[in-house]
Amino acid sequence: MFWAMFAVAVGFLGLLVLGVFAVRVFVEAQRLGRQVADSAGRINRAAEDLERAAASAARSADVL
Repeated sequence: MFWAMFAVAVGFLGLLVLGVFAVRVFVEAQRLGRQVADSAGRINRAAEDLERAAASAARSADVL
Protein backbone atom coordinates (compact mmCIF):
# COMPACT_ATOMS: atom_id res chain seq x y z
CA MET A 1 0.00 0.00 0.00
CA PHE A 2 2.87 2.34 0.79
CA TRP A 3 4.36 1.97 -2.67
CA ALA A 4 1.06 2.71 -4.36
CA MET A 5 0.60 5.92 -2.35
CA PHE A 6 4.23 6.84 -2.98
CA ALA A 7 3.77 6.34 -6.73
CA VAL A 8 0.65 8.51 -6.75
CA ALA A 9 2.43 11.25 -4.79
CA VAL A 10 5.46 11.16 -7.10
CA GLY A 11 3.16 11.25 -10.13
CA PHE A 12 1.30 14.24 -8.73
CA LEU A 13 4.56 16.07 -8.00
CA GLY A 14 5.77 15.30 -11.51
CA LEU A 15 2.61 16.80 -12.98
CA LEU A 16 3.00 19.84 -10.74
CA VAL A 17 6.58 20.38 -11.94
CA LEU A 18 5.47 20.01 -15.57
CA GLY A 19 2.71 22.54 -14.95
CA VAL A 20 5.16 25.06 -13.51
CA PHE A 21 7.45 24.62 -16.51
CA ALA A 22 4.49 24.99 -18.89
CA VAL A 23 3.54 28.30 -17.28
CA ARG A 24 7.13 29.53 -17.51
CA VAL A 25 7.33 28.56 -21.19
CA PHE A 26 4.02 30.32 -21.88
CA VAL A 27 5.18 33.53 -20.18
CA GLU A 28 8.50 33.52 -22.03
CA ALA A 29 6.76 32.84 -25.36
CA GLN A 30 4.51 35.85 -24.77
CA ARG A 31 7.54 37.99 -23.95
CA LEU A 32 9.30 36.81 -27.09
CA GLY A 33 6.20 37.58 -29.14
CA ARG A 34 6.12 41.13 -27.80
CA GLN A 35 9.81 41.59 -28.62
CA VAL A 36 9.29 40.28 -32.14
CA ALA A 37 6.35 42.64 -32.65
CA ASP A 38 8.39 45.59 -31.38
CA SER A 39 11.28 44.67 -33.66
CA ALA A 40 8.98 44.32 -36.65
CA GLY A 41 7.58 47.78 -35.96
CA ARG A 42 11.06 49.27 -35.75
CA ILE A 43 12.06 47.55 -38.99
CA ASN A 44 8.95 48.91 -40.72
CA ARG A 45 9.68 52.44 -39.50
CA ALA A 46 13.29 52.15 -40.68
CA ALA A 47 12.13 50.89 -44.09
CA GLU A 48 9.75 53.84 -44.42
CA ASP A 49 12.54 56.27 -43.46
CA LEU A 50 14.83 54.65 -46.02
CA GLU A 51 12.14 54.88 -48.69
CA ARG A 52 11.61 58.59 -47.96
CA ALA A 53 15.35 59.22 -48.02
CA ALA A 54 15.71 57.39 -51.33
CA ALA A 55 12.85 59.41 -52.85
CA SER A 56 14.43 62.63 -51.60
CA ALA A 57 17.80 61.63 -53.02
CA ALA A 58 16.21 60.78 -56.37
CA ARG A 59 14.45 64.16 -56.48
CA SER A 60 17.67 66.01 -55.67
CA ALA A 61 19.55 64.03 -58.33
CA ASP A 62 16.91 65.03 -60.91
CA VAL A 63 17.30 68.70 -59.99
CA LEU A 64 21.06 68.66 -60.55
